[in-house]
Amino acid sequence: MPKRSSGSPPGKADWSEIRFTEVTPSTRGDFEMLFEQPGGPKYCWCMAWRNLDNREHAASDERKRAMMALIGAGTPVGILAHLGGKTVGWCSIAPRETYRKLSRLQDDGEGIWSIVCFYVPMALRRGGLAVALLDAAIDHAFAKGAMTIEAYPVDQESPSYRFMGFRDMFVARGFHEIGMAGSRRHVMRLDR
Repeated sequence: MPKRSSGSPPGKADWSEIRFTEVTPSTRGDFEMLFEQPGGPKYCWCMAWRNLDNREHAASDERKRAMMALIGAGTPVGILAHLGGKTVGWCSIAPRETYRKLSRLQDDGEGIWSIVCFYVPMALRRGGLAVALLDAAIDHAFAKGAMTIEAYPVDQESPSYRFMGFRDMFVARGFHEIGMAGSRRHVMRLDR
């Protein structure tokens, strides 16, 4: 079972009032507002690891249409964090088969969900929101029937793939490393 912090670390934001929701057709508007706000990831719409024709060259509006089609079809895509009436964060957590191949270590195991992305607005970074999103993503996936959660985080000093989270954050929640995906991404798992 994942480890949980007993409270907010000194100097960190108090996330006791935060709530998390799954992205569904009824919460799609919150997802759109978060991604379209200044500084939001509207350039990718979290389609980098999902199947999309012409993925490398797809325009932002094409990526958005593809994501909205997934949401409209009821495909799990992730969760949102809400605080004070505002949507303040995102974690892409979904069944692994809804993504393209994520690592050469990928087996045909069933019941595996993958965490591939976090988005926290610049003003809220380094305050513990990514950890709160990770905790909620773990709870969400296991509640939906996942047997294993796989993630692909990087070391804190990595110059790229930082949106996938940091390795130490996953280790603190009980994830164990099973190998590497490329030269930077650690492949880590948490079993139910």
